[in-house]
Parts: sequence; structure tokens; C-alpha cells
Amino acid sequence: MPVAFNEPLSFLQRLTEYMEHTALLHSAACQPRALERMQCVAAFAVSAVASQWERTGKPFNPLLGETYELVREDLGFRFISEQVSHHPPISAFYAEGLRQDFLFHGSIYPKLKFWGKSVEAEPRGTITLELLRHGEAYTWTNPTCCVHNVIIGKLWIEQYGTVEILNHRTGDKCVLHFKPRGLFGRELHRVEGHIQDKSKKKLFVIYGKWTECLWGVDPAEYEAFRRQERRGEPLRTAPSDAGSEQADGDAGDTVPEAPDAVQVIPGSKLLWRVNSRPPNSAQMYNFTSFTVTLNELQPGMEQTLAPTDCRLRPDIRSMENGDMDLASQEKERLEEKQRAARRERAKGDAEWRTRWFRQGRNPHTGAPDWLYAGGYFERDFSGCPDIY
Repeated sequence: MPVAFNEPLSFLQRLTEYMEHTALLHSAACQPRALERMQCVAAFAVSAVASQWERTGKPFNPLLGETYELVREDLGFRFISEQVSHHPPISAFYAEGLRQDFLFHGSIYPKLKFWGKSVEAEPRGTITLELLRHGEAYTWTNPTCCVHNVIIGKLWIEQYGTVEILNHRTGDKCVLHFKPRGLFGRELHRVEGHIQDKSKKKLFVIYGKWTECLWGVDPAEYEAFRRQERRGEPLRTAPSDAGSEQADGDAGDTVPEAPDAVQVIPGSKLLWRVNSRPPNSAQMYNFTSFTVTLNELQPGMEQTLAPTDCRLRPDIRSMENGDMDLASQEKERLEEKQRAARRERAKGDAEWRTRWFRQGRNPHTGAPDWLYAGGYFERDFSGCPDIY
């Protein structure tokens, strides 16, 4: 696809945006009760997709062997990812808390479906979070993301589907329903769900919007509020950070107008609120403040990065510098170089060997997965491929 459809980031960098709200993982590790830990984990799972709101640019497809690292001592984590397969495209990632409180890892291979006027990205692959101090592991899969009006009209995004987060030690489960837009867009961006124990007893109700905030409340208070709502009594609401969109009269699907605020149930506690975006975000591909920093190449960094790191990728760098013609030429050159390398391997019956991840089985689900082999942060990059 032409680079004009892209944003100046690789999909590996887009994966790193899961870590914007790492504070929720540190908080989960400090909670003494399993219910409170699950609340933090559920908030983190929702926050991981929040940066996709209004992000209609397509990230660059990673080249086979491409990597991305991010070390944020201020946020307390380090992260490494690698493109481990080209057909199908699979991205593996691994993050660890610098306080030795969590491990976060998985492999993602979204399956794209074209529906005429929309493109649907169905998530494949398992996400795993381990809270080391508690000996707990949580697994889940992201919701489906759909971009509407890809042919004509104003682009807009929705997330929908059911996300189930399982605590493998206790058997507790959090079930989150990402609502499709519904009639007149009334359900757009909304998330509703609950936490239940292994006997399926409902322990906690969660509600909110993946673009804005997430709240939680005791099930009895939730049911009482719903009865009050049906009787038509006044309801308290929280201020919203997210403005609504108006239809612009184009020939595509009408952009639904999202409700301005989440109705806050008395007795609720705030689990998470999205970070405000910078004032010029709309001119910067709707990036968050966290995302804006992901392609930054500071002086001296080239000497410490792996030669396969996204920051060194010339087509993305050219696009960020505003040279779209050079970006297009470099993108074509890199893709042809990748094809030529694949042809050479086929001649010699050589298989591609990943550098930092290996195929295996998820230790908690038993499903096929890509597992971090270790060693990246020792910075021996002698065996890295020449992909740029």
C-alpha cells in the first residue's frame, strides 16, 4: 500500500503502546487481594487499546527479523519485540518490570478481513501477564478492531467483542464486553463486564468506555442503580474527556455520535482514566504523548541499539522527516530486499532463524506461543540479520 496510508511507526512500535499505562501493573502487584489485582489487570487490558482511538493511519508492516526495544526507567519497565514470522505475520513481545514485579509477554498475528467499506482486524494470539510476587498468571486476547469507510467517507474506528481474562491460580475470570456501535451509535466505545470467581459468582461489575475511563462497583449497587434507571430517576454522570464526532455528510457510513459521558453509579471507584493527548495530536496522526516518543533516536543511541531496531528503518525515518517520495522508494527497496533474501534461503533450503524468541507452548494455556529466549539486554548483536 502507498505510504500515504501509513503512520510513521512500525507495528512493533504500536505493540509497545500496551505499556503506556504500566502504572496499573505496578499497582496490581501491590494489591493484597486477588479481586483488587484482577481489577487492575482488567483496567490494563482496556487501557492497552485506548491509544487506537482515532488512529486511522496504518502502521508499517515489520520486516522479518525487525526488532524494537524500549527501556523506560521512569515507568519501571523494559520491552523487546521481534517479527518472528512473515507468513503468517507474527510479532512476539516481552516486557519485564524493573522492580521485578511483573512479566508481560505474547505473540500477536491479527487476521485482516475486508468487508467492502470496512477493514476488520481480528486478534489472534494470547497475551500473558505474570505477577511474580503472587505467583499468578493472567491470559487474554484483545477485542476486534474495525476501521470504517476505508473506500470513501470519514474514517472511524470501533472495538468490539468479548475479552476474557483468566487468573490461572485462583480460577477468577473477568469477562469484558466491548460493545459495537448499536442503533444510532448509542453503544459506541462502551465496555461492560464483571469479575467472577471459579464458581461463577459475580464479585464486581466493571463499566466505562475504552476511549475514556473505566469504573467498578459492587454487583448489588449496580443492580439497584439499573432499577433506578428503569424508573426514570435522575442519574449522576462523570465528566467526559472524549468529544463526540458529527457526521460529515459523505457517501460512507455515517460516523456515529458517541455519548458524551459515562453514567457513574453511586459507590463506584475509578479504575482507570485515559491520559490527555497533546494539543497538536490531530496533526501528529492522533498520537498520544507516549506514542510521540517511540521513534525518537537520541544522540549515541545508534551505538547501543540492535541494527534491526525500528528506529533505524529508513522508510519510517524518511516519512517522519516529511520526505514522502524517499519514504516510498525506501519502502519498495526494503520489501524487495526481503523478497530477495527469501529467494536465497529457498535455493539453499535454509530456514529463517529467529534471534530473540523461540517457538514453544504457553506455560499457562498450553497453546502454541513464541517465548522470549533471553539475552537481548546483554547487547551481543553479532548474529543479527542485515535487513535494512
